[in-house]
Amino acid sequence: MIDLRPVGYVIGLVIAALGLTMIAPFTLDFALGNGNAPAFAESALLSVVVGGLTALACQNRAGQALNIRQAFLLTIAIWLFVPLFGALPFVIGKPDVRLIDAYFEAVSGITTTGASVFVDVDKLPHGVNLWRGMLNWLGGLGIAFIAMIFLPVMRVGGMQFFRTEGFDTFGKVLPRATDIAKELFLAYAMLTALCMAFYAGLGMAPFEAIAHGFATIATGGFSPRGASFSGYTPSIHYAAALFMVLGSFPYIRYVQLMRGSAVPLWRDRQVRGYLKWLAAAVGGVALWRVATSTEGIEPAFRGALFNLVSIMSSTGFGAGEFPLWGSFAIITGMWIGVVGACSGSSAAGLSVFRVQIMFGMLAGQIRRIHAPHRIAQVHYDGRAVDSDTVDAVILYLGAYILTFGLVSLAIVQTGVDFESALFASWTSIGNIGYGYGPLLARTGTFIDFPDGAKLLMLLAMIMGRLSLLSVFVIVLPAFWRD
Repeated sequence: MIDLRPVGYVIGLVIAALGLTMIAPFTLDFALGNGNAPAFAESALLSVVVGGLTALACQNRAGQALNIRQAFLLTIAIWLFVPLFGALPFVIGKPDVRLIDAYFEAVSGITTTGASVFVDVDKLPHGVNLWRGMLNWLGGLGIAFIAMIFLPVMRVGGMQFFRTEGFDTFGKVLPRATDIAKELFLAYAMLTALCMAFYAGLGMAPFEAIAHGFATIATGGFSPRGASFSGYTPSIHYAAALFMVLGSFPYIRYVQLMRGSAVPLWRDRQVRGYLKWLAAAVGGVALWRVATSTEGIEPAFRGALFNLVSIMSSTGFGAGEFPLWGSFAIITGMWIGVVGACSGSSAAGLSVFRVQIMFGMLAGQIRRIHAPHRIAQVHYDGRAVDSDTVDAVILYLGAYILTFGLVSLAIVQTGVDFESALFASWTSIGNIGYGYGPLLARTGTFIDFPDGAKLLMLLAMIMGRLSLLSVFVIVLPAFWRD
């Protein structure tokens, strides 16, 4: 029997800490006098009390070292229960929605998916939109916050806990998980502040610069505007594309950069591959747009750049009428969304690293067909890839494809048309947030989806955020055996 008290102790602390962060939107709404501040006060109080009582109830097991099963359960529980309390302000105050919709929005925010069920977000109190951006930002590097604050309490092996979140530290560049967490957080905060400063300097309203800055670096996609980035100046579009790319680089490379070494970033094969594939997609779609429409070269390039960066980085911002550009643009966006950005960032999808390994395995098999007696060893960055890594990549690719298909079919069974269901599965598992399909045409959100489809989507968001296998492992009977 698994002792859940150490897990409950940390969960309680995390929920209480989440409640304290609600002070920021409470203060904003209180200062603006829009009447929504009490919702954040009540939510904060409830979160702190429930979290604190949970931690106290499990305190007699505090400090006990977590085993691997408890570490996996803790990871899953955090992403299930924290959004539940993050959703409270949406139920108690504006927009005063049902719990299922509030939970959907909070899960989408914390998993940095960016798919929304809120209509007319422009009319929501500033505190609500600030909270949505904060959910993105807190979820974007959530593992670092957890490790920095609670790993000394958990006494679980730091690298082991990072692996439960699918977080790649690229050869354990730093000696301890708490060191990784602190330096990642500093890099993350500095990049966010720089993004906000750029937005404000280019003419974005201060509040919008802050909210968009949170969501951009977290590759989260929540915007305080119903039109997202449509209507902004071209310079803001280019700045957003730049920071979405920067937010989807491996964060560990920023730590190395802060330590004075830019070489690992420039030489990172994953980063180079990401930029090359992104450039090819943007160039191809921009040229196709120029050839098939009356749009000029610069607007076509900017529209392709912004929207494809948003999709591949799994951010989810939108600008212009990209979904109406036609099948070539949509299919290109769908494929690069499946690939995703870099492992070790807040972006999701298969990740460039896994796809590169897959291509290496494919090339090796082709060479073996040509020369059966030849040893086809897969190499990455000049090093041989061990069989465990190859097996893990194959398993993940298979799990991703299977999950994508099953979730799509399950959503269809709830009454959603096939096209909307397909893209709902794609956007959820890839944490992309980009909506497309007939059922989204009315509002541009997922509000018209049946409750069953929303439940399937939020489950898929969590699985995608945790790299699928961390979720699958807990449903295996062997996991629960002593």
